[in-house]
Amino acid sequence: MSYFENIRTFVRVYELGSMSAAGRDLRISPAVTSARISQLEEHLSVRLFQRTTRSLTPTEQGKAFYTGACEVLESVDNAEARVVNITDNPKGSLFVAAPLGVGRRLLAPHVPAFLEAYPEVNVRLRLTDRKVDLTTEGLDLAFFLGQPEDSNLRIRKIADVQRVFCASPSYVRARGFPKDGDALVADKHECLNLRFPGAPEFQWRVTTEEGPKRLRVWGRYESDDGDVLTDWALSGQGVAMKPIFEVADYLNDGRLMSVATKTPPEPVQMACLFTHRRRQDPKARLFMEFMVERIGAEISKANEKL
Repeated sequence: MSYFENIRTFVRVYELGSMSAAGRDLRISPAVTSARISQLEEHLSVRLFQRTTRSLTPTEQGKAFYTGACEVLESVDNAEARVVNITDNPKGSLFVAAPLGVGRRLLAPHVPAFLEAYPEVNVRLRLTDRKVDLTTEGLDLAFFLGQPEDSNLRIRKIADVQRVFCASPSYVRARGFPKDGDALVADKHECLNLRFPGAPEFQWRVTTEEGPKRLRVWGRYESDDGDVLTDWALSGQGVAMKPIFEVADYLNDGRLMSVATKTPPEPVQMACLFTHRRRQDPKARLFMEFMVERIGAEISKANEKL
């Protein structure tokens, strides 16, 4: 088992690029992490990493060994999944990422029920509106809105999420009611943009009678936090494009109102991403199925309010 654990440790060090990060992921000390890598190198009679005080770089032998090591771990994970019922007392830490709005409103409220059902699992929820990298950040699952860019990842679709253009009544009184997307652009309405490092030039996609259309909107307000955009919309600063589940309460109580209703935003996919190697992890699969059922039901309920 020690040799197998050394292989698993090597894979996490390779993927995370750091002894300390891999140790945190595996819940072992940096000293133990380093010792396992040294034992593996001694066994193989090769150096797997070039180490300096500031960097850790895999050697050519390390790169070659990583490919085979992943195949070994996947084979073991698949074998365990065939003989272990995934409902049998899963254990360990589960690292999950989600956009802020999704995490706060859809995931976080259900985490206590999941942990009550599976008391030996620890959920580490990482919320951010930036794009995440499952491999380099040591994540088991990532919930997201949109289309994944990495075709090597596995995807479990949850639902299509309806979106809405919304603004406060005070903004509409001051700037007028934009009937469609063209009015948003022509009248230079203040559009509240979600942007993050590395994001492409911002455009809004709308549904028209002729089909999908891209709008090059204008706006002075940008943030990488979707809830900040909601707060700006509530305070009368502009028009936001939001998933309906994030603003349904504000629309119901009148603090926000739907605008540009003739050309609503295109729906966006809600899904869960995971790597091929994590597919058979019992706790990851359980968490995904647990949340898919509950999130799907909440999204369907919110979509019906449009």
